[in-house]
Amino acid sequence: MLSSTDNRLRLRVGVDSGGTFTDICMFDEVKGDIFVWKVSSTPQDPSLGIANAVEQGLREVSRVSGRDADVHYFGHGTTVATNALIVGRGAETGLITTSGFRDVLELRRQKRDALYDLQTEKPKPIVSRDRRLEVPERVLFDGRVFTELDEEAVRAAARQLGAEGIRSIAVCFLFSYVNPEHELRARCIVEEEIPGAYVTVSHEVAREFREYERFSTTVVNAYLGPIMKNYLQRLKPRLDEIGVRSPVHLTQSNGGIISSESAQRFPARTVLSGPAAGVMGTLAIAEAAGFENLITFDMGGTSTDVSLIKGGVPIMSNQAVVHGHPLKLPMLDIHTVGAGGGSIAYVDAGGLLKVGPRSAAADPGPICFERGNNDEPTVTDANVVLQVLNPVALLNGRLPVNQAKAKEAIAKLGERLGLGVMETAQGIISVVIANMAKAIRVVSVERGHDPRDYVMFGFGGAGPIHASRLARALDMPKIAIPKYPGIMCALGLLLTDLRTSTSLTRLLPLEDGSSARLQQGFEELDQQISRWFEEEEIKDERKAVTRTLDMRYGGQGFELSVPCPAGKFDKQAIELLREAFEDAHQLTYGYVAKNEAIQVTTLRVSAVGRVRKAEFQAQPDAVTRAEDAIASMREVWIPEAGGFTECPLFDREKLGPGHSVDGPAVINQMDSTTLVLPGQTARVDSFLNLIIEERS
Repeated sequence: MLSSTDNRLRLRVGVDSGGTFTDICMFDEVKGDIFVWKVSSTPQDPSLGIANAVEQGLREVSRVSGRDADVHYFGHGTTVATNALIVGRGAETGLITTSGFRDVLELRRQKRDALYDLQTEKPKPIVSRDRRLEVPERVLFDGRVFTELDEEAVRAAARQLGAEGIRSIAVCFLFSYVNPEHELRARCIVEEEIPGAYVTVSHEVAREFREYERFSTTVVNAYLGPIMKNYLQRLKPRLDEIGVRSPVHLTQSNGGIISSESAQRFPARTVLSGPAAGVMGTLAIAEAAGFENLITFDMGGTSTDVSLIKGGVPIMSNQAVVHGHPLKLPMLDIHTVGAGGGSIAYVDAGGLLKVGPRSAAADPGPICFERGNNDEPTVTDANVVLQVLNPVALLNGRLPVNQAKAKEAIAKLGERLGLGVMETAQGIISVVIANMAKAIRVVSVERGHDPRDYVMFGFGGAGPIHASRLARALDMPKIAIPKYPGIMCALGLLLTDLRTSTSLTRLLPLEDGSSARLQQGFEELDQQISRWFEEEEIKDERKAVTRTLDMRYGGQGFELSVPCPAGKFDKQAIELLREAFEDAHQLTYGYVAKNEAIQVTTLRVSAVGRVRKAEFQAQPDAVTRAEDAIASMREVWIPEAGGFTECPLFDREKLGPGHSVDGPAVINQMDSTTLVLPGQTARVDSFLNLIIEERS
């Protein structure tokens, strides 16, 4: 808890708006204290839930500390863009493109998403064919103009879309990533014809080759733009009303943070906003605690997000597919499944128990919350019936729970399965564990990593309660649960830097003759980065820039990213790049083709603006006994112990470094609940993480 003298608190605030709960973390820059808060989300208007969370949190901080607070930094992770894309509630969007290329979005790629699924259906294009309009223009692969832009055709297309009430327009011309002249002119014309239109041009969103992916990224950005813009413009006045006037920063999918203005221009960069913050928070805590190889397990109310960190570095990707839509943007490699505390359990047509991906979310939420859901039991309802979760109230008593209603609904589900109430509730947990184990295998086993060599880092409101069983299912020997697992993504917002990435396709052979064009390309990218540093007001001592090159052998369909040293491109630099590519190719594919020509495809520059962050200090061993932290006892259904078992309920606030808890046990805190199974021991390390291991 916060403590200090009469001076005002100087707070950095992180807020993560999820599908079920809105989490808030506050860090006092003066004393280094951290305070957390959690409220139900408001899906109909997430900005309302955020304002409520911040207002309540500030009021509670002032009550506890006896001081008023000033907010000097506001970071925000949001699912607004993600949810709009998943549920199809983006803006009505039109596309203006080069003659002959309106169907790029429909043609996609030749490969099948599911090779052996004869009934597989491709996602519907965001822009229907009648709203994909062609105009005469053509730029060649080397940037030369072959056909001048027909400006009258652009005006006619803009008028047609405007007459249909479309106010979000994507402009994507062939080879505009080499020469953007036509796209820039088309944007001016569209803005003249449709005042106030949201216009996205492809060379600003993804200045890279591969037409389908570039078209898809541009259209997704246009589809999400008005939604994100309206949301953020509603959020700012709400924050002003409660006295928070600090600029809003948002997490983006690459783990960094950007300004509200940038997020409104490039909302596609925020589709993994919340999960990315959790990964970055994990990195900071793991570095302090000495963990290098981790698999993050973030289980919230609607989904589970998993990722892999190797050698203290998160796995990154330059392209991802989100709900069937390719996005050619730098992202943390996060895999998501529809398995959360609000995931709904049901019996399918074949009589099998299934869980998710459909979720009760925050409204109406689990049955036990009594908000209108009366007959669709969720994972949370199952845990309440099993009494792993408090069957009376959550959030330190602020959220009442009706166990009887949850039991009634699960009993009805059990009748269809021929099972009792407790067996059905445990069956729901077993199914969701299997779903999450599959997700972890995607980021580990399927990519050549043995999960037994990694520490599971469990967080999210529902993560710690399932981590023990999930780790056992994967034979993972160690679990780490951070001090504040339920608000980890909000905490991650206070543990990450400002970050941006930019790229430019240049198809060139890796040879001395390409040095001048490579140098010119990186100088162009460096200018963009310099403008970004100025916009974000980042001082020189807080700047960091890294360069990479995507390369491949001639004729290959995929590239490998190779670090590119700073400085001039000379013969020595070209040779170093060749060696780095061959090393990467050997590691990835197991061979090197010495006589094959190497081709450069894309130049990339990433920039970081370091900001002050919450810090973690090692704590001395506790002077109390672990038994002193037992608040009460409760019967908990634990099949590993034969059924209902008397379990001690520990108050995590009273557990300190050096304390050890043998399972079966339940460890409670405001933002989450941790289950320790029979045969496991949980100890508290010097950074207040719970380390759960199997007893030998």
